[in-house]
Amino acid sequence: MTQAGGHTERVRHRTHEGFLRHKGFRWAQIATGLCIVVVALYIWVATQLQEPPSGGSWLGYLLGIIGAGLIVWLALLGVRKRVITAGHYSLKAWVSAHVYLGLSLIVIGTLHTGFQFGWNVHTLAYALMLAVIASGGWGIWAYGNLPQRLHGNRGETTRRQMLETLDSLDRQLNDAAQPLNRAGASIVRLSIEQTSLGGGFWRQLTGAHGDCANARALTRLRALPASESARQAEALAKIEDLLRQKSDALALARRQMRITAMLEVWLFIHIPATFALLAALTAHIVSVFVYW
Repeated sequence: MTQAGGHTERVRHRTHEGFLRHKGFRWAQIATGLCIVVVALYIWVATQLQEPPSGGSWLGYLLGIIGAGLIVWLALLGVRKRVITAGHYSLKAWVSAHVYLGLSLIVIGTLHTGFQFGWNVHTLAYALMLAVIASGGWGIWAYGNLPQRLHGNRGETTRRQMLETLDSLDRQLNDAAQPLNRAGASIVRLSIEQTSLGGGFWRQLTGAHGDCANARALTRLRALPASESARQAEALAKIEDLLRQKSDALALARRQMRITAMLEVWLFIHIPATFALLAALTAHIVSVFVYW
């Protein structure tokens, strides 16, 4: 029974273990060891040559081969995600290796350059590599933090329920506006007809809704002179309450959209930058062997 219980605990631990902590940070240790070896080798060669080894030295070629091999392998993660396996080659292990070996490229790639930069395809490939790594770092942070914020923002409310709430408020606003005069009715139409929930991706990402039609309608409603008709005064008070409820519902939905956009935006940089890096890397390698 003890063995069975211990096995159950190990299985549960593996189930909830994140890719960063996979196998007790195995790939973090491997990547760190690789960086230490590369730095030590670089220092030794630099000491022997009395100057930093360039990308055209034997060490530069060695680091270039290692770096290029890692870049191509890291780019295959998208292919790997379509294959389901377990054990040493599980997706979790692959992603863990992807993260830590990707970070090791900062050291390997920088030493490969020999700290020689310029306005050329070689430096372009290096800059794109750093862009890919930086966007990947954002992706790690996003997937580690934003899903909890998504859940915390919406609670038990689904996206469909958010939209249904807004539709319901618009219907109530339309009904409540029946007793109003032309000025009051135009305010309600402003909220119903011109309010935009999301807008373009950039607006969703930044959460910039300063021109919100519902907010403008609420401001215009509060600026109306007091109504002499008790019926209209009651309708205006109800509409103001509905507009405030709509503002709260819009804020909830827009926060949800903003967090979702933050969760996805890194892919719009990471994937195109990866393809650009592969192209620049190819040009870098071809130019080295053709012109050097």
